[in-house]
Amino acid sequence: MAEPIRPRLKARRSLLLAGAGLSCLGLLLLTIWLMPVVPGSPEQAQMLREILIWQSLMPRAALGLFVGAALGLSGALLQHVLRNPIADASTLGIAAGAQLALSVALALVPGLLVLPREIIAFAGGFLSFAVVLALSWRRQLDPVTVVLSGMIVTMIAAALSVALILARGEYVMSIFIWGSGSLSQQDWSGVLSILPRLALGGLATMLLMRPLRVMSLNDSAARSLGVSVHAIRFAVLTLAVWLAASVTAIVGVIGFLGLAAPAIARYCGARTAAEITSAAALAGALLLFAADSLMQLLGPGFSDLAPAGAATALLGGPLLLLLLPRVRSTLGLRTASSVPLQRLRRPGLGLAVLGVAFLCIFGLALTLGASDKGLEMSLGSEFADLLPFRLPRLLAAGGAGAMLAAAGMIMQRITGNPLAGPEVLGVSAGAGAGLAVALFLVAFPSLPVMLGSMAAGALVTFLLMTAMTGRSAFSAERVLLAGVAAGALAMALVTLVLAQGNMRSYLLLLWMSGSTNRVGALEATFVVSASIVLVAPLFLLGRWLAILPLGADVNRGLGLPVARARLALALLAALLTAAGSFAAGPLSLTGLVAPHLARMVGFQRPAHQLMAALMSGAGLMIASDWLSRLVIYPYQIPLGLFAALIGGPYLLWLLGRKSDQ
Repeated sequence: MAEPIRPRLKARRSLLLAGAGLSCLGLLLLTIWLMPVVPGSPEQAQMLREILIWQSLMPRAALGLFVGAALGLSGALLQHVLRNPIADASTLGIAAGAQLALSVALALVPGLLVLPREIIAFAGGFLSFAVVLALSWRRQLDPVTVVLSGMIVTMIAAALSVALILARGEYVMSIFIWGSGSLSQQDWSGVLSILPRLALGGLATMLLMRPLRVMSLNDSAARSLGVSVHAIRFAVLTLAVWLAASVTAIVGVIGFLGLAAPAIARYCGARTAAEITSAAALAGALLLFAADSLMQLLGPGFSDLAPAGAATALLGGPLLLLLLPRVRSTLGLRTASSVPLQRLRRPGLGLAVLGVAFLCIFGLALTLGASDKGLEMSLGSEFADLLPFRLPRLLAAGGAGAMLAAAGMIMQRITGNPLAGPEVLGVSAGAGAGLAVALFLVAFPSLPVMLGSMAAGALVTFLLMTAMTGRSAFSAERVLLAGVAAGALAMALVTLVLAQGNMRSYLLLLWMSGSTNRVGALEATFVVSASIVLVAPLFLLGRWLAILPLGADVNRGLGLPVARARLALALLAALLTAAGSFAAGPLSLTGLVAPHLARMVGFQRPAHQLMAALMSGAGLMIASDWLSRLVIYPYQIPLGLFAALIGGPYLLWLLGRKSDQ
């Protein structure tokens, strides 16, 4: 029965690839035919048209094919050697690290620009990927750990990149626009740059094909056949990172193409290492060419609707969702209900201690600051002068932290997963997608419109998350991987607006950073009022929050209306996320850290845990705002970015701790 399958798969692969090739040829001819008419005399217009075709359109078409092939080959190599179907330069932090390295070189160390951009991008991408490997090596490169580590490294790199852009916007904003992955060309230099690299990558892949075939087996079997597993794995990973970094240096970040191309190759029937790598390169070339051609055809005049990299990023979320069932964690993660934690005997005393610690942090942030002479305590008239500047931003930071902490507690209670949170589950990114849609439809939307669109985006994302992972009983790895997928899709929508490079892009960048520099009395009043109005109902829903983690069967047995309770709490979590991330941005990780700290200390009852989470979240954000004004004085790091640099390492430690229990 197995013999007739291969010919059918080969026939299907041939038909699909032939159809894709003809479609791309048709798109190229259509693009040439629909080119706008060049003004001027007929002779001059014809000459300019030929120049546009042979010095812009044709180099762009060739570059799209070669870049797509390089990324498809890179993704196939990464997935094969890591045995991970969702490995890609975008999911493993390689692209974000390369872009961060180029941003650092341009903004802080311009002397490095004497080096080829490829070397700078390779150094950044390889360093980021080395961090991912170091974090997951202890767990034998477990697929879930690798992808989650890559997500966190990407988040930290993105936070640093946004901080650089905001600090040196006049120099670095162009890097962000370029980093969205544009294939626009004015000559053949880009093609001549990528072609030899692709050729070398293809040749190296052919030389490594025999060990690649052997590494299709497990490591023990490969060693028994004489393959040096670690050496071959390092060589293949270096080759894959170099290909991806070369593309990033030449055209910017082309998101998730290395994820899509190998998946398409397998769907077309490719099974062996040689078939998958060659078919993935071909599929990547055709896919990027088609996406870029559509962006040209749909854009007005000579301008593109969106850069090709931003367009291909839209593939990431849906593809990750489709590929999730194929990802298996070899070691597993425990859920909240399966990890024993200590219980405070006197939770009232614990809350009192937390309250005192919170007041101390708040008092220090109000009075202690940096100056040219060092740290100085502001008292008396000086304190009165600084109070109108410091108090509003601290109140806004504290209110945002409290709301994100409450949202994170709701999500952890609904899913029964201590690793859930608005940032990790992509809900904060969903709020950003709602804001991006509002900015795209309305140039300068009002505050109610922005908050409403952010709440709608957060709610849709969270409901999608619960629907996708409910059948697996909210298993830890399914929830986290689905969060990666949802966040990728939402951030792709944000990237489409950011790539425009206009004032709307700058507004989105400010939101992503979570900056409180421009917070005044009105904004602080709104954040504090929103936190009081949205958090207060949670103290009346303590029974729901206590019963939901016990599972659907127990919930129904105790008479809890499961669907209605989850929907109501999801709506409340979406509103809390929208209002909190509006002030703190999508990267702070406070929604994960604060409720988990409350559980670790020993607060078990929902009311006690909620109070502890609120104080922890508010205190964390106030401390982040305070320290962000001290560490690089006289400059400031935006609040949300500084909190992300604290929360990111905590999440890495938390993943390692849960896996060891």
